[in-house]
Amino acid sequence: MLRIVLAEDSVLLREGLVGLLERFGHQVVAGAGTAQELTEAVLEHHPDIVVTDVRMPPGFSDEGLRAAVELRKQQPDLPVLVLSQYVQRTYAEDLLDSSDGTGVGYLLKERIGNVEEFIDALHRVAEGATVVDPEVVRQLIRHRRDPMSRLTAREQQVLALMAEGKSNASISSALTVSEGTVSKHFGSILTKLDLSLSDSTNRRVLAVLAFLRG
Repeated sequence: MLRIVLAEDSVLLREGLVGLLERFGHQVVAGAGTAQELTEAVLEHHPDIVVTDVRMPPGFSDEGLRAAVELRKQQPDLPVLVLSQYVQRTYAEDLLDSSDGTGVGYLLKERIGNVEEFIDALHRVAEGATVVDPEVVRQLIRHRRDPMSRLTAREQQVLALMAEGKSNASISSALTVSEGTVSKHFGSILTKLDLSLSDSTNRRVLAVLAFLRG
């Protein structure tokens, strides 16, 4: 029997999961509807495993996942199984990297429909294994690719010349293209390197630094 703290803001889904878990002989020692309640329940009950949703009140963004990351920092041996309707990369990598990735799981909620698969994942995470939904794996792998690989050969040429300190006019002359074309290439570079929203910094410098680090 596993003693479980279950965090899910939907009362209907939470009660459904409680019934499912108890049917398999486990005990839900506490149900939480917010990230704060989750943290408090873990500190009070010292469960064998935490099962939590990603989106929790008050912001309904990634509060549950952030709480799980913080709990793992405080209690590295606490098994955590995260359930989500989508892949939230913001803290997913931190969660999966915590405690060398042992005793942690990240499943899409659609997997709950396969009861045996869900219960098997629960047991494996509680025993210290790592269980990650295939779709989560695919998205994290795509996210972790070298950002430079997203650039075309011409975009890499433009960035290399920028790293040499050349102006757009000099780059235009060197590549025999218009300055407008250079600007378009740079805009594409910023987008592919996720720098397009960095309006408070020198994006040209950030792009060059990314190039040099790559």
